Amino acid sequence: MELTTLEAIEQIKQLKARYFRLMDQKRWDEWREVFTEDVTAVYHGVPGSRGSDTLAEARYHGRAELVAQVSRFLAKGISVHHGHMPEIEVTSPTTARGIWAMVDYLRLPSFTLKGYGHYEEDYVKEAGLWKIKTILLTRLHCDVTCA
Repeated sequence: MELTTLEAIEQIKQLKARYFRLMDQKRWDEWREVFTEDVTAVYHGVPGSRGSDTLAEARYHGRAELVAQVSRFLAKGISVHHGHMPEIEVTSPTTARGIWAMVDYLRLPSFTLKGYGHYEEDYVKEAGLWKIKTILLTRLHCDVTCA
């Protein structure tokens, strides 16, 4: 494996670490910088507004909508996200894709969720920095407790 490929993989790992940390710390101005302007995100296994056992899907188009909706959803709660075992493929000097095993814990006023699944993502390098272009989060299992 070439050094430039290894450097790209490490930079993408750092990017994903910032994604999780900044979201959990609610540092939304910084969190928005991990995405391309035209990011698309699909999150499967999202609890309904009352945290019922029925899980839904959330779709966001564009960085502004993604940051606004996620920050609103997590405004009155606590989140802890962990990403593990990255599988990253650099497909060109400016594109890559990755799969991450994940665990998340969300404690919100109406429910608590523990989720387990995978992120599938596409990355692009813009102005020398890697950014997330697409996100697909599929939770394989969720434990939801209503308040």
